[in-house]
Amino acid sequence: MTARTVLRGARWPGDIAIADGLIAEVGAIEPLPGDITANVDGDIVTAGLFNTHHHLYQWMTRGRAVGCDLFGWLVELYPVWGRLTVDDVAAAALVGLGELAVTGCTSASDHHYLVPHGDDAVFDAIVEVAATVGIRLHLSRGSMDLGESQGGLPPDHVVEDLDSIMASTERVIAQHHDGNMVHVVVAPCSPFSVSSELMEASAALARQHGLRLHTHLCETIDEQEHCLERFGRRPVEQLDDWGWVGDDVWLAHGIWINDEEVARLGSARVGVAHCPSSNARLAAGTCRVTDLEAAGVPVGLGVDGVASNEVGGLFPELRQSLYAARLRAKDPSAFMPADAIRLGTSGGATCLGVSDRLGRIEPGMVADLAVWPGDDIADVVDPLAGLVLGPDRRVRHLYVGGNPVVQDGHLLGCDLTAAHADLAHRARRLWD
Repeated sequence: MTARTVLRGARWPGDIAIADGLIAEVGAIEPLPGDITANVDGDIVTAGLFNTHHHLYQWMTRGRAVGCDLFGWLVELYPVWGRLTVDDVAAAALVGLGELAVTGCTSASDHHYLVPHGDDAVFDAIVEVAATVGIRLHLSRGSMDLGESQGGLPPDHVVEDLDSIMASTERVIAQHHDGNMVHVVVAPCSPFSVSSELMEASAALARQHGLRLHTHLCETIDEQEHCLERFGRRPVEQLDDWGWVGDDVWLAHGIWINDEEVARLGSARVGVAHCPSSNARLAAGTCRVTDLEAAGVPVGLGVDGVASNEVGGLFPELRQSLYAARLRAKDPSAFMPADAIRLGTSGGATCLGVSDRLGRIEPGMVADLAVWPGDDIADVVDPLAGLVLGPDRRVRHLYVGGNPVVQDGHLLGCDLTAAHADLAHRARRLWD
């Protein structure tokens, strides 16, 4: 066994020993010869956070369409996104994943459904960037095959054909899925941008390879009306008809779901990525988090793209999830700081299908850990309340598989300031 790294002095949950990439001990830990000690006096340590829904490319288009609902926002932005190159997406992914890392995220799901000029090298670029930053990537190979001319919302020039999507997805799986640092997910975009044939073929392909499925669902009333008009069914009913209701599926947003549908999703253990800031920004509605969890639905947190959540960090979603749940219930006890931490850690791990080894601080679990500075909340009696309800913060240290990704507040894999400058230069090209 290699030498242990021992995080000593954390206010919560105590000392943590890391050996061979796993958590070896938690609590009051006796020193051993050869231990490497990291002093985290007064800090708070959580499992690394999980971002269960994101669109990294949207870092190129922050601050646009700030007074639109979802459909209006998409109509304004689709033409701009159609001008992106593979290099643009890579630049946006570097900033996006870097910002996620410094705000505590060790596993990020990127739902990427735009293939610039049909060049699926864009997926290779995102994988390469994730390796540079050093966090785990759930690469949701997104897709759209229903353009405006066929009754869909996106312009025809940003959609692909079914055969190209299937062939590309097979290639991406074969080249990148390792079940550890990169998980490939099969992820058609949304009911208003895909054909039934794509949804059914995607489900078959994912299950053939033992992979997970992801899509947007029940984000807005407009989507619900689209499904009723086009299929004669509500979105969850249509999802069931496509064979997508199962424990290998998680959905983005899941807002406009009735009691019967909550029970249906819960019985099948379909997960939901809750994106509270994006939902508020677009006035889409509020996810029924407490009802979903009570029914057995795994719920995790998502930033969503920064064209609808301009912060782009995961930490603020902890507090926002608490506020949203309490406002919805009109009950200050409906959702507590520990519940927010759970959504951001073990809830997300369950959505992404990795809860057997990630998402909890327990011996034997993989050492994906976030160390949060506790200096300014040392006066708060409950450390988790201080963390969730206190000021936004970035991690002091971040570990992925026991390896440092952020150290003393600095991202080790790249120069994040330079990455932001490159992104800004590229984004200004799209202002015209």
